[in-house]
Amino acid sequence: MGRTLPPIAQALLQEEGSFARFRRALRRSDQVVFDDLFVFAHKHIAAAGYAAHAQFFETFLLAMLLEEHKLVMVLRQQMDEVLHTHTEDD
Repeated sequence: MGRTLPPIAQALLQEEGSFARFRRALRRSDQVVFDDLFVFAHKHIAAAGYAAHAQFFETFLLAMLLEEHKLVMVLRQQMDEVLHTHTEDD
């Protein structure tokens, strides 16, 4: 017997599929970035199940944004460390 997906996971797969033509129209390098965004959404699928008040795609976008912001925060911290180190050297 096959494994069933929860409704939120099915919705994410449907949303991803609905953008197939859009994805194909992107440059190959942009397709890779686009795919990464959906990977980010998949990482937060369990939390998305608790956002019953929101539209599915809004929840997926928020999960994507969360991951992007985490990357920005890491880069900011690294930049602050580099700037701090550079300032100490002067």
